[in-house]
Amino acid sequence: MFVQPDDRYVHRDSAVHGLDPRTKLLVALGLILAVSLLPFGRWAYYAAIWLLVMAVSLAARIGPGTVLRRSFVALPFALAALALPFTIPGEVIGHLPLLNLPITQEGLVRAGSIVVKSWVSVQIAIVLILVTPLPDLLWALRKLRVPEPLVAIASFMYRYLFVLADEAGRLLRARAARSAARPGQRAGGSILWRGRVAGYMVGSLMLRSFERSERIYHAMAARGYTGELMSFAHHRFTTLDGWVLASAVLLVSLLVFLGR
Repeated sequence: MFVQPDDRYVHRDSAVHGLDPRTKLLVALGLILAVSLLPFGRWAYYAAIWLLVMAVSLAARIGPGTVLRRSFVALPFALAALALPFTIPGEVIGHLPLLNLPITQEGLVRAGSIVVKSWVSVQIAIVLILVTPLPDLLWALRKLRVPEPLVAIASFMYRYLFVLADEAGRLLRARAARSAARPGQRAGGSILWRGRVAGYMVGSLMLRSFERSERIYHAMAARGYTGELMSFAHHRFTTLDGWVLASAVLLVSLLVFLGR
């Protein structure tokens, strides 16, 4: 059964949810920037930012377990850092069995720092998505003077994921209907047959998705779409937003200054 993508926003009655989307977006970007600017091996500062992210999730009445489970999606992308302990010059602290590759302390520190930085940054983005609906995020981007084409691309990329998922679901149902088997036998054919069918499905998915996206665009143009995304969202910058932004700027500056 094909599972459609869902909106990750979690509605709660909390002060974090009530903040202006611009405030939440700027604070998240500031924390990610702080994590990126910290030198390698500053474990205490990484931990401080991670604890702050967990505190924000608790203040938003979202369990830290939810954030942690969804953040593991970043770990496969961090595998690119696995080669650093063997390629970064430095003090050799051991050798890789079988291959006899030297392992350096500097390489281990750099690889671990990249993994931790990526993991914490993804958790910051996840908390932002959990407490802010996508239309509000797009509204905040427009209000922060992000170029309109970039905002439109981000919006359509998200919306067309559902179009892509719907077309993929149709193809999977069609394949299942044409892959019947007698009782006791496995549906489908050999590995080669499955690979060939999968290749046909990917090509067909691209063509059908492109054609459907064209129909959707022409329908939007017929209804007055001119390239500008209209929204009924309206938010007001409050005193609390000002205090949160000022505190975030002070905290980020302090962490970067002390960490470096």
